[in-house]
Amino acid sequence: MSDSPAYQVLARKYRPATFADLIGQEAMVRTLRNAFEADRIAQAFIMTGIRGTGKTTTARIIAKGMNCIGPDGQGGPTTEPCGVCEHCRAIAEGRHVDVLEMDGASQTRIDDIRDNVLNSVQYAPGSARYKIYIIDEVHMLSTSAFNALLKTLEEPPAHVKFIFATTEIRKVPVTVLSRCQRFDLRRIEPEVMMAHLGAIAAKEGAEIDEEALALISRAAEGSVRDAMSLMDQAIAHGAGATTAEQVRAMLGLADRGRVLDLFDLIMAGDPGGALSELAGQYADGADPVAVLRDLAEITHWVSVVKITPAAAEDPTVGPDERSRGLSMAERLPMRVLTRTWQMLLKALEEVSSAPNAMMAAEMSIIRLTHVADLPPPEDLLRRLHDAPPRGGSGAQAGGQEGGQGTGGGAARSSAAPAAGASGGARAGGQEPRHAPNPGAAQGATASPRASGAGPGPSAALAPETVPALARFASFDQVVALVRANRDAKLLIEIETCLRLASYAPGRIEFEPTGDAPRDLAGRLAQRLQLWTGVRWAVSLVNEGGAPTIAEERDAEGAALRARAEAHPLMQAVRSAFPAARIEDIRSMGEIAAAAAVEALPEVEDEWDPFEED
Repeated sequence: MSDSPAYQVLARKYRPATFADLIGQEAMVRTLRNAFEADRIAQAFIMTGIRGTGKTTTARIIAKGMNCIGPDGQGGPTTEPCGVCEHCRAIAEGRHVDVLEMDGASQTRIDDIRDNVLNSVQYAPGSARYKIYIIDEVHMLSTSAFNALLKTLEEPPAHVKFIFATTEIRKVPVTVLSRCQRFDLRRIEPEVMMAHLGAIAAKEGAEIDEEALALISRAAEGSVRDAMSLMDQAIAHGAGATTAEQVRAMLGLADRGRVLDLFDLIMAGDPGGALSELAGQYADGADPVAVLRDLAEITHWVSVVKITPAAAEDPTVGPDERSRGLSMAERLPMRVLTRTWQMLLKALEEVSSAPNAMMAAEMSIIRLTHVADLPPPEDLLRRLHDAPPRGGSGAQAGGQEGGQGTGGGAARSSAAPAAGASGGARAGGQEPRHAPNPGAAQGATASPRASGAGPGPSAALAPETVPALARFASFDQVVALVRANRDAKLLIEIETCLRLASYAPGRIEFEPTGDAPRDLAGRLAQRLQLWTGVRWAVSLVNEGGAPTIAEERDAEGAALRARAEAHPLMQAVRSAFPAARIEDIRSMGEIAAAAAVEALPEVEDEWDPFEED
């Protein structure tokens, strides 16, 4: 049986023993050093930061500094503990009776706080200068445990100090935070991390490439413990001489240069080449999810470099990668980069739920290559306007006719927006059905719905009601009022069940359809009186009603769609995008009517619904 000591991992072997050993935390070290020298040591500290930045290690160094007595046994609190006195050695080995470490993740109850802290806090330390309580992952304590700790934390005995550590500072109650000095431990910068790893590798006699250290630093994301663990694994993987390729294989990463090649193929819109490169990386052992993450990271990095070129001077980025990134940032527009970023985020979500990660990655690459060279909307519209019409003079003539037909509307295509010519005239010279005031426009042939003329002249109305009804010169404005008040049921019934026979402001006659509700006339009159403050006469007739709004809309929609299809701009869209289709058409009259409803003045409240005319 061998008597050689057990192997100690690098993260423990090179754990800092003094503040001088801490890297990347100069601000915290300076504050603590000044506090110790001025004898202004707080009663409680709280350390926060991401994993592996030294929170618990800092807590132990503070505990050693508070209780260190020096090699001669005469020293006081110091930021440079000697490491050789009995207190320093006992704290470093975790066996000091006056330094109690508690795991907040496993001892969360109020009983744990009572047994480990509250019941012993009043007793003086056995041998050290201070009795120190270190609670790791303090945010895991229950609410009752925090409450039990508050009073002691605010007014502890002079011989007691508290040191807390947490990765979730937001979960710690503000009542606890206000009683502690807070120190935020920062992520370690890449260049600092690489220098630290290089120094440790030299002490271990291991040869590691600079690029391999850069990969480890990037994967650690600012955590020293993660970086040390990865380097420990890399040294074992490389068996003495570790290269970047070995680290990539160990981490399951694709070659950075090959990921850049894949990114270039995607941006060039080459689906075949991109899929071949992805298949090659997969065959070499790259994880498809890792490839997509690398593509997202490159997209983000190139976007940042495009805004701030100085960001390219990253020590974890090699010179070749740096030059290629600068070239991409200069060549690619920000619109393409942001679209690629969003699509990659969606792709990463899909990979987690796809039956096969490689299939999901391939589908994502296909989508990315097909939209990479998509022109921006302004360029697309410019091309459509400049494109010659199909079919020669016949198409041009049809386009002119269609231009009149679609002049009152805007056709929205699934491929690109298409707007008609200016103007609001409809075929035959009639104005749009939903114009703001059709009764005031031309209309010898206008229907009762679009005109104020008809049986029951408005002169028969009481004089005081005329100003209130002046805003409703046409039935369309009555429909707009119902729509503005969001009475969906009544609006649907008016559009589908009401055949208007005659209309005058304050008086409506209509022929009901076969499926019209029996109380439609009464409810319509009641709602209009409520909304306008004026009594309305709504009556039924047996015949003579015009088509319903829904019937007219269907007929007009079909005619308008046909005219829109014949418009030159739509013809250009069809030429560029054969599969395009019209999704919606809005007339200028409808747009104006909607704007008029929004501009209607509010109805005054002073009115009596039961007052006789």
